[in-house]
Amino acid sequence: MILFERFILDNGLRVIVHEDPSTPMIAVNVVYDVGSRYEDPEKTGFAHLFEHLMFGGSANIPDFDGPIQEAGGENNAFTNSDLTNFYELLPAQNVETALWLESDRMMQLNFSTKALNTQKKVVIEEFKETCLNEPYGDMWHHLSKLAYKFHPYQWPTIGKEMKHISDATIEQVEAFFYHYYRPDNAVLVMAGKIKPDQGYALAKKWFGDIPAGKNIKPTLPAEPAQKQFRQEILRQDVPHDAIYRAYHMDGRLSNEYFVCDMISDILSNGRSSRFYQRLYKEQHLFSTIDAFISGTTDPGLFIIEGKTMPGVSIDQASMAIDIELEFMKNELISQRELTKLKNGLESSLEFSEVSVLNKGISLAYFEMLGDANFINQEAARYHSINAEDIRRTAQNIFRHENCSELIYLKTS
Repeated sequence: MILFERFILDNGLRVIVHEDPSTPMIAVNVVYDVGSRYEDPEKTGFAHLFEHLMFGGSANIPDFDGPIQEAGGENNAFTNSDLTNFYELLPAQNVETALWLESDRMMQLNFSTKALNTQKKVVIEEFKETCLNEPYGDMWHHLSKLAYKFHPYQWPTIGKEMKHISDATIEQVEAFFYHYYRPDNAVLVMAGKIKPDQGYALAKKWFGDIPAGKNIKPTLPAEPAQKQFRQEILRQDVPHDAIYRAYHMDGRLSNEYFVCDMISDILSNGRSSRFYQRLYKEQHLFSTIDAFISGTTDPGLFIIEGKTMPGVSIDQASMAIDIELEFMKNELISQRELTKLKNGLESSLEFSEVSVLNKGISLAYFEMLGDANFINQEAARYHSINAEDIRRTAQNIFRHENCSELIYLKTS
C-alpha cells in the first residue's frame, strides 16, 4: 500500500505528497495532460517539441540542467500520445531547487526565435534518425494510420511529418503552451523524504501564484469498431522481412486492458513464453518476435511484431502466429501457468514500487487518469482474472476483421 496525501491549489494544480522516510532522496514529478492526441492534425509533433522546449530556458532561468546537477540531482522527461512528464530526483534537502525550476517554466517559457529554432533542429534530427534512417523506423507512422481512421492516435508522438515541426511559429508555440501547460492541467508529485504538510506548503509557495488556464480540451472522435481486415505491404531496404499486427482493444482503465496485458505476457514474456518456445526455439521461424499493448488512455492496440528468419516466408510466419492465437481463443490456460503469470506480475509491480522516482511517476500518472489510488488497485485487478476471462478476451480481440497488418519485405 502506497500512502499519500492529495491537495488542490486554488489555481487547480493537483498536488500529491508521498512520504518515504527510508530514503534521503526526493522525486519531483510534474505531468501535463497533453500528448499528441490533442494536437491539430495539421500541426502534429507539438507535444514532443514542447518536451524539448521546456529545457530551453524559462522566464528567469536560462539553463535548466545546471542547477539540478549542482544540487546533486538528475532530471529527464518523456512524451506519449496522452501526456507529457517531467521529473527530477535529488537529495531531499534540495527539493526547492526542483520546485523553483518547474514552477518557473510552468509560469512562462523563453519564447525566443533562437530557442525555438534550436529545438526544432533537434526534433527534426531525431525524426530523421529514428524514423527515416533506421530500418522499420517508420512502422508507427504506417501502422497507426492503418489502425486508426478517426481518433488522433493515427499519428505517432513525434508527428506525422517533419514539415509540421519546421513550419511551427512562435505564435503557434505560445498558444499551445498557454492552453495546455497550465496548473489546472497538471499534477505535481513529491515522493520521498518529505512530510505531507511540508509538501503542501512548498507547492503553495512555488506554484500558488501561477494563473490557471481555461483547461478546455477538444472532444476527440471515438474510433468505430473495425469491421474489415486491413493490410499494407512495404518494400524497403530492411535486414529481415517483418510482420506487424495491431488488434483494437479497450482503454487503460478497462478490465480488458489488464487481461490483454496478461495475454501479452503469456505470448512473449521470457524464455518460457509461447512465442519464444514454439515460434523461435522449436520452429525457427522468427529471429525476434514480441507481443505488447500500447497502454493508451483511450482504446488502444494489442501489437504483435516479428522479424522472420532467412528463407521463411511471410505467409509461413503469419500462419504460425494465427495458430498460436487460435490456441489462446480455444484452450483454457492451466491453473499452474496462470498462477505463475500472476506471481510474476505481482513481483514486477512490487519491484517498481521500490524506487521513489517510479512511485512519483506512477502517482502522477494515475492521478491524471482520475485517481492516484489506482496505484494500489492494480495487483487486485490482475489477481481477479481467471482462465475464462483470458479465453473470452482473446476471442474478442483476435478476430481477422479487427486486425491491421503491416508487412515489410526486403528489396534485396
